[in-house]
Amino acid sequence: MLELLPAPPTDPLWDLTYEFGGDERPERLNLVLGVYRDQSGATPVMAAVREAEIRLAQRSESKEYRGLSGNTAFNSSLLDLVLGPHGPAERAAAVQTVAGSGALRLLADLVFRTRPGATVWISDPAYVNHRPILEAAGLKVRTYGWRDAEGGFDTAGVLRELADAGRDDVVLLQGSCHNPTGVDPLLDDWEALAESAERGGWVPFVDLAYHGLGDGLESDLLPTRMLAARVPEMLIAVSCSKNFGLYSDRVGCAIVLGSSRQAVRHAETALQNAARTLYSMPPEHGAAVVTTILQDEGLRASWRAELDVMRGRIMANRADLTAHLATLGHPEQARSLARQKGMFSMLPLSPNQMLRLRRQYAIYGTTSGRINIAGIPAHRIPCLAQGVAAVLDTAEVPRPRELA
Repeated sequence: MLELLPAPPTDPLWDLTYEFGGDERPERLNLVLGVYRDQSGATPVMAAVREAEIRLAQRSESKEYRGLSGNTAFNSSLLDLVLGPHGPAERAAAVQTVAGSGALRLLADLVFRTRPGATVWISDPAYVNHRPILEAAGLKVRTYGWRDAEGGFDTAGVLRELADAGRDDVVLLQGSCHNPTGVDPLLDDWEALAESAERGGWVPFVDLAYHGLGDGLESDLLPTRMLAARVPEMLIAVSCSKNFGLYSDRVGCAIVLGSSRQAVRHAETALQNAARTLYSMPPEHGAAVVTTILQDEGLRASWRAELDVMRGRIMANRADLTAHLATLGHPEQARSLARQKGMFSMLPLSPNQMLRLRRQYAIYGTTSGRINIAGIPAHRIPCLAQGVAAVLDTAEVPRPRELA
């Protein structure tokens, strides 16, 4: 059987990570994976998470199955966090998932079950796993542009392309801190997107993975809450990996909003059935940690304060990088980077230039030019800027045949 299996494609991000692991140059810099790192290069456990884990260990509660929806207290807490205390929770349901990727897949399965002929629109560029997840669920995928010629959000272009989205279609939108570009719509742009959804009848599918790391938690959630208040149906995939630092605990949530309680109950059951066939039920520990934090006033305040510190460090890293690039003779590229937000930024480099950055300067980013701003030690920013400037200053050479 296995001898008949053709060689499948490998994951490009993990390929680069493995290549970095074999690089013996002491100055190497890994900006590939989307994890927050502190000044020492470590990915720390947040203080609120550590305290919540201590409390959970002291209580030593049962390890009994939670059920197909997972931890229901976690689901209620995430609904309150995402939609706000006055949000439309009466027409919403939530199911705990195996991280944000699991939420994306469960919701994609729901779309396929309810609208098998639907097209799901994703941005170009998009998070590298969006298309594979959607296509694995059997859905058709179509792209719409995201950035304009100056590197900002292309409001007119996006609205023009989404005018072709049908009433059975779904549009995937990243709620904040767009991955990979770091370019977000302004609030007026989000209002225009809501009007497009109302007029065209397409369903917004919001991916929330970085809320709290852009303009602040409430500001980052505002577009999602505005959409939820205006459209009759909506899908939301939530990740707790980045803003709680629970990467390996795989904590997420799938949220469905409908026009009636009956429709939402049916959708919740469909999500539970999909979970049953994929992984039965999600792990408990990380969800219990998040619930403990969100339901305790002191821990919640501690978490939000630490989240603000993380956001501040990301903003400082981006500001420092743009200042160095401007000083090195690239003010236009610096201005483009300065408009971006969140964990990631897109360097103004081609795939061939990113290869040179990796081979000549031991700086690892994705082929598309994405780097993890949150992963740069502050003292390495001058080296990063010098490497980028050196690549920009050198004329492009023909793309190697093996990269074509």
